[in-house]
This record gives sequence, structure tokens and C-alpha cells, in this order.
Amino acid sequence: MERRDYHILALLLLVPSLEPARRLPSLVPAIGPRRARVALLRGCVQQVLAPDINHATTQVLAANGIEVAIPPDQGCCGALAAHAGHTDHARERAAPLLRAFPPDVDAIVTNTAGCGSAMKDYGMLFVDTPLEDEAQRFAARVRDVSEFLAEIGLVTAPTLSAPMTVAYHDACHLSHAQDVRAAPRRLLAAVEHLTVREIPDGEICCGSAGLYNLEQPDIAETLGTAKASAIVATGADAVVAGNVGCLVQMATYLQRTGHRIPVLHTMQLLAKLGSG
Repeated sequence: MERRDYHILALLLLVPSLEPARRLPSLVPAIGPRRARVALLRGCVQQVLAPDINHATTQVLAANGIEVAIPPDQGCCGALAAHAGHTDHARERAAPLLRAFPPDVDAIVTNTAGCGSAMKDYGMLFVDTPLEDEAQRFAARVRDVSEFLAEIGLVTAPTLSAPMTVAYHDACHLSHAQDVRAAPRRLLAAVEHLTVREIPDGEICCGSAGLYNLEQPDIAETLGTAKASAIVATGADAVVAGNVGCLVQMATYLQRTGHRIPVLHTMQLLAKLGSG
């Protein structure tokens, strides 16, 4: 099999059942007194593979008094190109984004760890270019949605009618690249009757890693299988993470190993539990 065909097969094996397309409004008003105003990055892959994540995110933010602007003219953030080392292409993608978001927001929030890590690194991406200062100012405004929501706090902690246990997976681009580990755990810990369990060897990559599961499918399969086994070992009812690539990778290998454990974004879980 040619290398190109190998990559196509790896992609086809990872594609989940796609959800129907759902249009996002340009503005989601805060429910109750407005506590903050943010702008949301829609993401590229996520809009196709898991559009419910964006809707859950706006739902949770609005329920907690946060107005959400969703600029209609935003494009790709350049993350995948940057992760692959294609710096010039990443800059071409990222440059228009620097001016796509309104200036009157408290933060630019992302719900995809890969995008967030790339955007927080725009100062380095544009170093020694005419856009360096603008890129640094932009990067300083970027927050992962769990990071921002944990800082401002939940209006009302959601509650479960019956006990539930979840395993939390640290996406590499969220924990290692952005150093965001405590925030999502604080949000989950606020849910009454919800127990959060750590995944054994949780710091090890699930095998998604941007394009890694397409470029190195054999190694990604080894990592994905190991991650699925570690998740099962927790005995959790579901697994939660903050990155769509990880969610697809973990769902794929849980299913391949015969385990039907729900895989959810942190915002999806909070939305389902009533914090949105």
C-alpha cells in the first residue's frame, strides 16, 4: 500500500458518525445579569465532527451570565499547519484571525486544546514580523473555555440526581502546552454527586496529537489502545476531555476494544447536567 493510501485509510477508520450541521448565531446573550462578554473560536474540524460541542459551550457560558460573540468571518487558526511545522502556511491562516474578533471582549475563548495552544503562541509564530506586536496582544486575550469559566465561577453548581463517575483525560495541548489542568477538574468537582477519577499514566498522549494519528497510524494505534485500556481500568461511566481530536481518538479505540463508554467534552457534560 502506498503511503498516501495508508494515510487515507487511517483517516477513514477514525471518522465517527457525523452529526447534522448546526448553524451558530453571531451572538448568544447572557442569561440573567451579564457577568462577562467573550468571543468564541468555532474551530474547523470540530464544526464537522462534533458541532454539538460549540452549542454546548455557548449554552453553558450563557447560563453562567456570559455573553458570547461568534464572529461570522473567522477562519482557520492555523494550528494544524503550525503543529506540522509549516510555519509560513500557519501564518497565512492566522493573520486574518488577528482582526476577526471584536476588541470589546473580556477574552477570546476556545474549546479545542490544539487551537488554543496555537493561538496562545501567536507571539512566537509572528516573531520578527510586522504583526508580532498585534499577535502578542491577541495571544494574551486567549483562554481555554474551562480556564475562563473556572476563573469567573459557576453561577449555580449543577447537580446529579444519582451518583456518576467520570474519568478526566488531560489533552496534551491543554495540559502540557497551556498548563491548564486544574480548571476543568474544578468545574467537574463542583457537580454534586459527580466523582472524577484520574486515568492511570494520564500524562501519556492518547495518540491523536494534531495529525499524528494520520501521519503515524501504527504508533497512534498503540497509544490509543493503551489509553482505552487505562480508561476502562478506572471503572468510570464516561470519559471527559477538552479537545475534539482526543475525543475522536479515544472513542475510536474504546469501540475497537469492545467498550461502549461515552466520550464527552467538558462543556457537553456540564450542559447535560444543567449548567447550561
